[in-house]
Amino acid sequence: MKTYTATPADIDKKWILIDAEGVVLGRLASIVAMRLRGKHKATFTPHMDMGDNVIVINADKVQLTGNKRAKPNYWHTGYPGGIKSRTTGEILEGAHPERVVMQAVKRMLPGNRLSRQQMTNLRVYAGAEHPHDAQQPEVVDVKSMNAKNTRSA
Repeated sequence: MKTYTATPADIDKKWILIDAEGVVLGRLASIVAMRLRGKHKATFTPHMDMGDNVIVINADKVQLTGNKRAKPNYWHTGYPGGIKSRTTGEILEGAHPERVVMQAVKRMLPGNRLSRQQMTNLRVYAGAEHPHDAQQPEVVDVKSMNAKNTRSA
């Protein structure tokens, strides 16, 4: 029995639409990361971009458990004394709430060139509108997968 390795001709990319309203952030990010890598497919090959194109809408309505809204997110400007921070709640209520979902998904992928390429297949939108209707995305209901995926605020 030989090990199956996919070739570029074998790759079949679909478009997936996920509504993040009321879904717990970490559970959403793990499902999206799995879809981006292609691990849900029987033909998964670790060194190839096998994953689907994922569209996440309502990223501003994602839920966080515990005190994670108050958790600070740090970054450095590159200058001496240039450490800055903002809480996750401030980012979600700010101008770009989709960055919370993007960062969570990015951190669930391995840190290499392939995962950076796979992140280009992720589109996150704060509202319910998205410009990808022409691709006819298949809707994946993350809420109904597991009762723990949702949280009442």
